Amino acid sequence: MEGYCVSWKGSFNDAAWLSAERPLLDRARRGDAEAFGQLYEAFADVLFCQVLLPKLGNRSAAEEALAETFRAAWEKLPRFESRGVSAFFWLARIAENKAADAHRELARTGQGLARFESLLGPLRTALEGPAEAAERRDELERLRQAIARTLEGLNPRYRRALQLRLLEDRSRQECAQALEVTVPTFDVLLLRAVRAFRAAWEGMSP
Repeated sequence: MEGYCVSWKGSFNDAAWLSAERPLLDRARRGDAEAFGQLYEAFADVLFCQVLLPKLGNRSAAEEALAETFRAAWEKLPRFESRGVSAFFWLARIAENKAADAHRELARTGQGLARFESLLGPLRTALEGPAEAAERRDELERLRQAIARTLEGLNPRYRRALQLRLLEDRSRQECAQALEVTVPTFDVLLLRAVRAFRAAWEGMSP
């Protein structure tokens, strides 16, 4: 999105635009990737600037939602009926739904972070209370090994993000610097990492 969020001056309801869009839609419905690419070029910046970025407030999250918007649009396009209006408005509804999904995922990720912290809690308590640790040594060791196995199975960058943020308790800025990314990009990476850890942990046999 180079030079993104320049104010849009045109209208997708102009007769000239609609006459140009219609054959592109027809070709794209038949699986023409080049035509779909032209639709992407026409709509992507406006969807990013006017729909996704205002709703998500994070460029990395908005870029991810934009990719999801067009992935969903490609799958649904054969069933789309324009009814005389631009496909932009259909895409905007998809983008709004993807932004809402992102907010829900963020909430679930917050819960996932809390659960991850709760898993670490007994291990941290054990370090502070040797007597209790002696009584629960086997249980804590099993928990430690289960967490380690789950982390080991993750994508290395996801594992590193979790280690930096939650095990080493570094700031978001420090984590981003260690991974050589921006802070917003690290936030998205951590979100994905927690999502992956949650799925792997819940999929483990008891």
